[in-house]
Amino acid sequence: MLKDIVLVLALQLVYVPILTLRTIFMVKNMSLLAALMGFLEALIYVFGLSIVFSGEQSYVVMIVYAAGFGAGLFIGGYIEQKLAIGYTSVTVNLQQKNQELIHLLRESGYGVTVYTGEGRDSQRYRLDILTKRNREEELLELIEQHEPKAFIISYEPRRFKGGFLVASMKKRVKKKKAACHES
Repeated sequence: MLKDIVLVLALQLVYVPILTLRTIFMVKNMSLLAALMGFLEALIYVFGLSIVFSGEQSYVVMIVYAAGFGAGLFIGGYIEQKLAIGYTSVTVNLQQKNQELIHLLRESGYGVTVYTGEGRDSQRYRLDILTKRNREEELLELIEQHEPKAFIISYEPRRFKGGFLVASMKKRVKKKKAACHES
């Protein structure tokens, strides 16, 4: 029975992060990876359940199964945060136009569009920035260092076309292809 408990826990700690990644890949329209994760998920799920329901009905094994599911969710969320798949759109509202920050962000590879607007008491400046999710923390730290009073909103865009980021990604792909052909 101890062997079953350890095996069920291990399976859940693998199964649930795979479930998490499959869901993310589906949402991000990465169907091939989602299908692969779905295959692994189903295989582990059926194998785990067969252990839980085989032989004597042990409530301990069932509880470990549920605890492993919860722990697997935690691990899956951690893995997703580390992978940071996709993009983030960050809107930064400033009380004054900070040309130094704008220049620094652009030099750091961020596409920045600046808008002037009318706030309740004065003119405001809005920066729209699109970045890869794995660079979001770096971006927020840069903004915090130069504009600690900035109002910041961050969200994930589902789709975008054109613009600075797409053009720079296409340039990088062309450079990689050229480098591969030279080798």
